[in-house]
Amino acid sequence: MTDWKLPKDKHLTLEAREEIQKCLDHGVTFKDIARRIGKAPTTVSREVKKHLTFKEASVKRTKTDGAPLAKTCPNLLKPPFLCNPCPTKTHCSYQKQFYYAKAAQREYETLLVEAREGIPLNDKEFYEADAVITEKIKKGQRLYHIMQSNDIGFSLSSAYRYLHKDYLSVNKLNFPRVAKFKARKQYRAAGVPKAIRAGRTYSDFQYFIDEYEIKHWVEMDTVIGRVGGKVIMTFNFTRDNFMFGLLLDNKTSAEAAEKIRVLKGNLLTNGVRFGDIFPVLLTDNGVEFSLVSAFTDDAEGITETRLYFCDPYRACQKPKVEKNHTMFRDIVPKGNSFDHFTQDTVNLIFSHVNGIKRKSLNGRSPYDLFSYMFGEAVPALLGVNPVPAEDVIQSPLLLKRDIKKSAVHNVNSPLTGGVLHD
Repeated sequence: MTDWKLPKDKHLTLEAREEIQKCLDHGVTFKDIARRIGKAPTTVSREVKKHLTFKEASVKRTKTDGAPLAKTCPNLLKPPFLCNPCPTKTHCSYQKQFYYAKAAQREYETLLVEAREGIPLNDKEFYEADAVITEKIKKGQRLYHIMQSNDIGFSLSSAYRYLHKDYLSVNKLNFPRVAKFKARKQYRAAGVPKAIRAGRTYSDFQYFIDEYEIKHWVEMDTVIGRVGGKVIMTFNFTRDNFMFGLLLDNKTSAEAAEKIRVLKGNLLTNGVRFGDIFPVLLTDNGVEFSLVSAFTDDAEGITETRLYFCDPYRACQKPKVEKNHTMFRDIVPKGNSFDHFTQDTVNLIFSHVNGIKRKSLNGRSPYDLFSYMFGEAVPALLGVNPVPAEDVIQSPLLLKRDIKKSAVHNVNSPLTGGVLHD
């Protein structure tokens, strides 16, 4: 067997599958097979499990008391889950399972064809599906619920595509959320120069967290109000979805650097080192993040934090902060200007956002977990105070109330120049 590798991002070929079978016949591990063909070990594992060939035992044996032997061989419960390398497979009394390259290739080719055929849908079936969707939508049901509860005949994405093409009897106004979403404007914004991103790319980030087995980090982003007006730089802790924001007068690197400098100073004054709370930062390529040293170095110029950038136009690489922004938008819908906001306003919003109990946190709020990890003083330094569950407001009504009467009005917030008091 000679070493060779598949081209990157290519499907497995018959040659690759034959190599896998040969290696399995000789007892080679998934990890070593993956190294030989240039794929990940999980790719090899999934390939083997997906294309198993089963064979009934030719010899049936029983225990001394006449009871039948177990149906599953204990060796099949651990890698490689196959009988290929087993020396006793020819006279084994268990059901056997093998990996055969040619059989796997045939199954792969069949799946490839079927996946491109789509679901045949005639006029009668389409109109029946349309009638079901129309009836359920008028009852107030969500489209996903309808697709899961009925045999529609096409996918959820197809249903949305038919809706946008006006194929269905219902229109966008019948849906509670579809009408709110507008087509995204396509434009290229100024970003972080390529030279600054050297050594700080998303690939570098993945290597770093794998090398040091880091499970949690802080994702950064910027929420825009009126174009050219004030913006909010947000920070989301991936461990517990705790989020806070800094109000910037404009979307520039100098403004972002100054607000970070003030934050670091306030933390240090109260005995908290920035690098201890923010050891690793991951953000997009917004120009406001281009003064890297402002985020990574302390007042003495010593590196205390690592900063990495996502690939351009890949917001999916920092999903938690993007998802958490939807809760911010429940309170401040898109299109609203931040020009009349103060840091106290931002603190108020995120205090309520962090008070929302999450299913992903087993019914606890981000504030509960974050304050448990760092103590109640740290979230207060970040401008976030506790909000009782019964007082949480997740709508624009929050900003219409008298802020002075709010349970989380931050009179002496460190982010607005005040001092934390016990």
